[in-house]
Amino acid sequence: MSGKMLRTAHIASVALAAIGFAAFGSSSKSAAQQIPQDAQHDSWPELADSVFKGRPLADGTGLIAIEMPGRAEDAAIVPMTLRATLPPGDPRRVKAFTVVIDENPAPVAATFSIGPNALVSSISTRVRVNSYTDVHAVAELSDGVLYVVKTYVKASGGCAAPAAKNADEAASTLGQMKFRQFAKPTDGPASAPREAQIMIRHPNNSGLQRDQVSLLYIPAYFVDELKVWQGDALLFTMEGGISVSEDPNFRFDFRPNGAANFRVEAKDTDGKVYRHEWPAGASEM
Repeated sequence: MSGKMLRTAHIASVALAAIGFAAFGSSSKSAAQQIPQDAQHDSWPELADSVFKGRPLADGTGLIAIEMPGRAEDAAIVPMTLRATLPPGDPRRVKAFTVVIDENPAPVAATFSIGPNALVSSISTRVRVNSYTDVHAVAELSDGVLYVVKTYVKASGGCAAPAAKNADEAASTLGQMKFRQFAKPTDGPASAPREAQIMIRHPNNSGLQRDQVSLLYIPAYFVDELKVWQGDALLFTMEGGISVSEDPNFRFDFRPNGAANFRVEAKDTDGKVYRHEWPAGASEM
């Protein structure tokens, strides 16, 4: 799904969801929590057909994995890891991961596209989960086939949860970034996998949150594009939506390519662009 189509779907979904929240916002539990999972309408077939344009989805068990807690401690910041689990000797690689949180107002949470020469096999972030739901991870491998796995998460109200920071505090740090590398270049063989993390200060407003004083809905405003390079080599890009949590952060693995730096470029739905660069040997900056 292209960035433009993704954002259009998000805006339409958020508008409809806001109407629903206005009408039913004080209910104690959603219907999804009161009805057993197997008795609920399964929205996945329609979602899969719409998001992936009717392409067949093969069982990805043993090839890819999605890791999330079965019950979220905080529905607004649910940890999630996407992982390639291809068996040793399998020549294929992951070209892209797409995360679909089935019962969220805007189900497509994010699509991560891996750089053509990057060996990124895992990406972690935090997402909002609005109600009890299946979460699907779909990966396109280099054989051109889409593979899917899923997990079930019990959570409620993540998309409407108030922001952790007030508007003034969020504005004062908007776009600030931090980079953390979890192994020094001198640790182990030069070709050994490393892990790094990018953290971005941004409210990532979902459009379903209310201002705690006026009680009016805060407009959706979030990081919708991200690009990460190691030197001039693209590691991955992201097209994101309202389900990525406040102050988005992304932890990923990579293999050193001898580059002297890492670069990040992020863009939000207001068109603001944030860029930063760090030396490859930095452990935290």
